[in-house]
Parts: sequence; structure tokens; C-alpha cells
Amino acid sequence: MNKTGVQTTNQITGQRKWWALATVLLTMFFSSMDQTVVSTAMPTIIGDLHGFDLYAWVFSAYMMASSVTVPIYGKLSDVFGRKPFYIFGLVMFGIGSAISGQADSMTALIWARGFQGIGAGAMMSMPRATIGDIFDPKERGKWMGVMGAVFGLSSILGPTIGGWITDSISWRWVFYINLPFAVLAIIGVMIALPKVRAEHRVKVDWLGSFLLVVGLVPLLLGFTWAGNKYAWGSPIELTLFIGGLVVLAVFMFWERKAADPLLTPVLFKNRIFSTSLVLGVLVAMTMFGSIMFLPVYVQGVLGLNAQGSGWVMAPMMLSFIAGSIVAGQLMSRTGRYKVLAWISGAVIVAGAFLLTRMTIHTTWPDVILNMVVLGLGIGALMPMMNVAVQNAFPYKMMGTVNSTQQFVSSLGGVIASPIFGSILAKAFANKLSHTIPSSLKQFQSKLKGINPQSLLTTQAQHKIASEFDKFGAAGHQMYLQLMDSVKTSLTFGIHRLFEFSLIFAILCFVGTFFLPETKLQGEEYYKAKDSEGDAKPKDRDAVTQN
Repeated sequence: MNKTGVQTTNQITGQRKWWALATVLLTMFFSSMDQTVVSTAMPTIIGDLHGFDLYAWVFSAYMMASSVTVPIYGKLSDVFGRKPFYIFGLVMFGIGSAISGQADSMTALIWARGFQGIGAGAMMSMPRATIGDIFDPKERGKWMGVMGAVFGLSSILGPTIGGWITDSISWRWVFYINLPFAVLAIIGVMIALPKVRAEHRVKVDWLGSFLLVVGLVPLLLGFTWAGNKYAWGSPIELTLFIGGLVVLAVFMFWERKAADPLLTPVLFKNRIFSTSLVLGVLVAMTMFGSIMFLPVYVQGVLGLNAQGSGWVMAPMMLSFIAGSIVAGQLMSRTGRYKVLAWISGAVIVAGAFLLTRMTIHTTWPDVILNMVVLGLGIGALMPMMNVAVQNAFPYKMMGTVNSTQQFVSSLGGVIASPIFGSILAKAFANKLSHTIPSSLKQFQSKLKGINPQSLLTTQAQHKIASEFDKFGAAGHQMYLQLMDSVKTSLTFGIHRLFEFSLIFAILCFVGTFFLPETKLQGEEYYKAKDSEGDAKPKDRDAVTQN
């Protein structure tokens, strides 16, 4: 640090690092909780603002804006420091929250969520990078476990807090509640994070940033609409996919020529990095094929309400926390992670397999046990991959490396969501056509094309029940027969999803055997200089230590 208090790196030392850690954990908690709080409030929001057909866009706008900005924030923060982008992200998130709370239509809410997403991109990429600025790779494992614990805790508390705010105050306060947290986080960033000035003049890759955004937006739109608004093979979907891929191909070509590229192509030549990216996508696919649709099973098959579903899901998040903490502690003590990756992968396979064993007669304690097993495996593997990747590159590249890994993993979730949704809808429709009594075939057409998840709402079931009122006393019995067929078909569809999840879990387990291992560094991580003086990954893959 020079006399003006400006550093040439992002490293945080001394007592200030504990203020930085508190700021990171606070930011993670309220940004993670925001998603679950909003999900809980959405039925009330739709009832107030109307526009059910725009429901998905409240989440899609946020997701797309955050996904496309993550790698940009990561690269720029390596050059100009985390501080300005942390502050910018928090300000944008706060503005988006305030506008969301004032929204008087679904369209206005969607635009506001886009603003939130731009800020969320920084809040997704900065915390993990800042942990790397505070702790060396060997220490980092246990703190990544703490971050996982904060994420899990926010996922548990979010639905409860969101429900209470919505019922007791107003749905608008699920957005306003972000504002005091954002102000506290900004104060923490101002105090704890250093000012950073690059040692040499850097040319920002603005064209690369533009091409990345232009290429990703149509792809994300395509995956958001596929199987829902448009068929996978429709002209609009093909145009979005082909157009996005063409622009991304131009982006990749440009990155090879750029003086200081946004996504350094040499990153992908590192085996630890490339293997971790593949594992991240496989874990995301496993999660979305199981965790995302477990509430559908709990509500639609076990018959619990939304609140009960949230409590049944809580043990899984607790196991996620436990897995993160235990794996982090073991990494920090041993400096190794390969055997731990094998064990975590095996536990994920076991959890995914147990989910495929669930039927219409499965009890909720069995569901909880199965979810706990899966949560332990995923919770242990995710922070481990992050630490392994950060350890494989020079410190000055950490923001770029971290954000690229997070970006690719999030894309895995974006891709998985519509694919698994289409699988569920198709399997549900096919099974329903075989299980519905012949006397009720006339009602099957009314269910055609309906998302099975929409049948779980009380409003939807009341609407279906009203169709049977005209049949008098026999109508209620017919309604029960229909809903029994729906439940059987829903079980079949979700079982098919769990089978696909098991395939991805097995591939993930196999992939852990291809993950090279390098001993986690200590304090020397911040002092190491690349032999060529540039930002190239350390060539340590050939020395795999078992």
C-alpha cells in the first residue's frame, strides 16, 4: 500500500479482514434470501397486479441480468478492485428493490427485477472473490463452508420471513426489506475493502463484453421460453439459439485476439479449471432435476401445503450446511481435496438414487432422509470445486477465474430448468392419458397443455372442482377420481425427472476421478509471481498429487 492508501492488489489483511468477512456474509444472506422471499410472495403479487402469463418473467429478468454481468464484474474487479463494483452492485440492487416495491403492474415489476439482477451479478461474484482476498486457499475451505451455511440458512428462513411479511404487512415490503441491508453492506464495503490501482495500464475489453451480452441474451430467452411459450423446434426458438451461438462464436474469436480478454482462453487449458466447470454443470443439472421439483412432489403427492413443503425442505438445507462445513474443515486441515471429491460424488449418487425409489406411497420421513443424503453430497462438493480452481491460478486472476466458474455453473441451471420442465409435462400428459377413467376422458382435454405444477394451487383445484358441480352428488366422487389420476401421473413424471438426475449424478461422480489435485497453498499464494510476469495459470496439472 502506498502513502495515499491505494493498493496494487485486492488482498485484505489485519483486523480489517473481519469487517470484510462480516460484509460478505451480510451481502450473501440478504441477496440469497431475496429469491426465496419473492417466490413465497408471488401468488399474492399476481393476485394484486394480475398478469399470471408474465409470472416466469419476474424471475427470468433477474436471472438473465445477473448471469450476463457476472463475468464482466469478475474481470474488471481484478483490475480496478472489488470495492467500486461491490458498491455499484449494492446501489443497483437497492434501486431495483425500491422500484419493485412501488410497481403498479407486472411489466413494471419485471423491469425493476432486471435492475435488481444487474446489481445481483456483482453480489454473486464479489463475495467468493473477497473471501479469496482475505484467506489463502488452505484457510479458504472452512470459510467457503461458512458461506455455504449462510446460503442454506437464508434458504430456510426466506420462505417463513416472506410469508410473514406478505400476510402481516404487505408484499411490497419483501422488496423494501432489502434497503437497510444494502445500506449496511455499503458502509461495510467502504470501511473494509481497499482502493486498488492497477500496476500497469489496462485496456478494458468493452467489445468482448458487448458480444458476450448480445450472444447470451437470445440463448437465455430461448431456454426460458422453450417447452413453455414455444416448442423447442419452433422457428423463434431456432432463431434465438442459432443467433446466440453465432454471436458467441464471434465472441470467442475476438477473445483470442484481444490484448486483455474478458474470458482468457488459456483458462480452459488448465485441467483443474475445465474439469471443475464440467462438474459444476453436472451438479447444477442434478440439483435442478431433483431439488427444484421436490416441492412439487411434497405438495402434489404427499399432500402437504406450501408452508409444510418448506419445513420438509429445511432438513435438506441443514444437511447442505453440514456438508459444506465438514468438507471445508477437512480441506483446511489436510490441504487435499481429491479423495473428498470422490466421497462427495458418491454421496450425491446415493441421494439421487434414493429419490428414484420414491413412489405414491412414500412417507415424508423417507423423503426427508433422501433429501438429507443428497444435500450432504452437494454441500460438500460445491465449495470444494471453488477452492480447487482458485488455488490453481495466480492470485491476480482470482476474480476472473471465480466469476467464469460461477457463470458457467449458473448457465447449467438455466439450461436445466426448461429441459426438466418439459420432461415433467410430457411424462405427466402421457401417463394421465392411460390412468384417467374412461368416464372422465372429456375432462382430459381441459388439462391438456397445463403445467402440472399449476394444479397444486388451491385456486386451480377449486376451478376444476367447479366443473363437476353440475353432476350433483356424483360430481365430488368423479372429482376425487380425476385428482387421483393426476397424483399418479405427477408421481410418474417426477420419477422420470429423478431418473435423469441420477444419470447426471453418476456422470458427476465419474468426473471427480478426472479432477487433478494440487496441494492447497498457504500464505505463499499471495506472494507467488508468475514466471513470465503475465496472467497465465500455473502449470501444475502435470504434477497431480494423490
